[in-house]
Amino acid sequence: MTTTTPTASTAEKQAGVPADSENQAVSANNDAVSADNDAVSADNDYAAAGFGRRLGFGRKPALIVIDFVDAYLVETSPLYAGVEDELASAARVLQSARAAGIPVLYTVVEQDTGPTGGGVFARKAAGLATLATGSPLGAIAEPLTPATGEPILSKKYASSFFGTSLATDLTVLGCDSVILVGLSTSGCVRATAVDACQHGFIPLVVRDAVGDRRAEPHEAALFDLDAKYADVVSEHDVVDYLAGLAAVPAAS
Repeated sequence: MTTTTPTASTAEKQAGVPADSENQAVSANNDAVSADNDAVSADNDYAAAGFGRRLGFGRKPALIVIDFVDAYLVETSPLYAGVEDELASAARVLQSARAAGIPVLYTVVEQDTGPTGGGVFARKAAGLATLATGSPLGAIAEPLTPATGEPILSKKYASSFFGTSLATDLTVLGCDSVILVGLSTSGCVRATAVDACQHGFIPLVVRDAVGDRRAEPHEAALFDLDAKYADVVSEHDVVDYLAGLAAVPAAS
């Protein structure tokens, strides 16, 4: 007696499963495995070249809240970015920073309407017109409202250092590092982290408390920052670190 083994397509038909469905599932799984392998390969490649070493937390940090304004949170705004979860994380980091007694500084973008305006930056990113001086969308989001004595630095460009007194302020405060939360990861957060490194401050970018319009530039910026310029850290690690600072009695 001869036994015939059903082919894959015959078995699928008998089970009521379309062949295309199984093929699509296999393809999707292969794509996911390939993406994971690419990520591991990239990490290994950078590590082999000497990138990605840890800078560690500093001894006297400041928290910089970068451009967390209503323009990115009001759904009718042209700049709306859907970053409500990142806002909640930033609020928790802010609470911990205040409890630890470290300096807190804010930056906001304000685009002048005069002849110089926002320069080439505003020409390239026309959506920044939403942040014209006096625009209600330029207000710092309510959970992050500055407390008395927490300065707000106005800037025209991406970096919180460019054209502001931030570097001098941090030096006067005796800070050796900056904890960065804000928007957007690939724009003003990245530019600020790079400049912090170049000014000699350890940049600590809180992954959970920075956001972007899309996942792709967000992840690419975090990968590159962590490889070359900054330590990308979790909210949990930052809050634990700040709790440790809060537990240390202030020097008399």
